This record gives sequence, structure tokens and C-alpha cells, in this order.
Amino acid sequence: MKPALSEKDRAIPLAWRQFNQGEALAKAIALQLTPWWQQIFGYYLLKVGDLSCQIDTTGCKIQQHINVGLQGAELMLKAQPDALPVADNSIDAVLLSHCLEYAADPHHIVREAHRVLLSDGYLLLSGVNPYSAVGVLKAWPSCRQQYPWLGRFFTASRIKDWLHLVGFEVLAEQRFFCSAMLYDIPEQGRVQQWLERYLNYIGSSYLLIARKRELPLTPIRPKWQVKPAFAQSVKGVSARQPCD
Repeated sequence: MKPALSEKDRAIPLAWRQFNQGEALAKAIALQLTPWWQQIFGYYLLKVGDLSCQIDTTGCKIQQHINVGLQGAELMLKAQPDALPVADNSIDAVLLSHCLEYAADPHHIVREAHRVLLSDGYLLLSGVNPYSAVGVLKAWPSCRQQYPWLGRFFTASRIKDWLHLVGFEVLAEQRFFCSAMLYDIPEQGRVQQWLERYLNYIGSSYLLIARKRELPLTPIRPKWQVKPAFAQSVKGVSARQPCD
């Protein structure tokens, strides 16, 4: 297994249109997120990365949606995903959509998300599934200079290990979007619907829903002895008996 930390700088995608079928993938991610928005409440949703900022989150019940990225008119904060200018324990939910694949240190991005989240806050993370047609095509030389193949693909199980290490509880894993993403026009028809329903394990994208958990440190009170450990009848009796 290759280390997650990389010294190579990768071009970060700034818009979904840089992907083949990117806008269709963005809509698919928004569709997968829709049921979860009914369960997440609070004041602040942090959308980290330019791709995350372009995901439709209108169904989310959280009041303020804060976009953090590198460029775009809709940005509220301009920053890197591994250096968020946000206070600790201040955010109710964080959206990381296809962000870890193009980061030099994806571990640090996960730690940053954990830092800014409130206790029991939600992390919603999407990525490319290596066990899919898109993952297989990464070995094809002509694809390596295009998105999404310019990035590194991490398995969902590996990402879940990272989340568990920093203190997240993974609530759900969903796989979807069964497409090779070779052409701009997404696949349609009954075959595509059948794949999405029965072979979603090989879907090109996955979504992880996790929650930040913090165990309270409760001091252990000493158990005071109310009753003496010895019988009252022998109290004061010397262990040495006098001789007759």
C-alpha cells in the first residue's frame, strides 16, 4: 500500500466541468445527500473545496452555508482545505466532495475537518471508487493526464480507517454512479438503471457519512468505606494473649 503523504503537487480541479460527465456526477452526489439533509441540523455547513462549493445543498436545513475554496464568485472564505481559517468546535457539518484525491496530505484534511466540527457534528465525504471502471482506467496511459485520473484513488475502507483514528464514527457508506466517465455524455437507459440498482458496489463514486464522537472524561470518585473492614467484637483486642 502506497503512503497517503505525497510530495508531488497535483492540479486541483476547480469545476465539475473539468471532468467528463462531471456535472452529472455532481447531481448524483447531491441526490445521495438529499436524505441526510433531513437529519442534520445546526447553524453552519462548511463546504470545503471548489467542487464541494458547487454541490447543490438547498435541501439542507442548516442555516448558513459557508463556501471555502480557491476561486469562484460564490466563495465566502479563500483557503486551502488543510488550513481552514475557522475556530475549533464551531461547525455543525462539513462537506468534502472529491477533495482528498488531489491533496498532498489527505490525513491533514481529515484532521482539519475533525478540528472545526462540534461534538456529534457530521462529515459528508465523497471520493472515487478504485474498484470501478474509472479505477481500472487509471492504468491506461492516455487517461492519466485527465480528470479524475490525475488524482489518487483511495478505497472507502482506507478512508474509514483514517476517520476512526481521529475520532469519527462512520454511519453509512453508499456507492453510486456506474459509469466509466470516458465521454461527456452520461450513460442512460435501462442498462444504466439496472447497474445502479444491482451493481452499485462497482459505482465510480462513494459517499461516507461520519459523525464526530467525543467521550466525556468523568472523574472516578473514591469509594469511601462506610463500614469498618473488621468486626466490632474484635475491635481493641490485642493479637497477643496474656499468659496465665
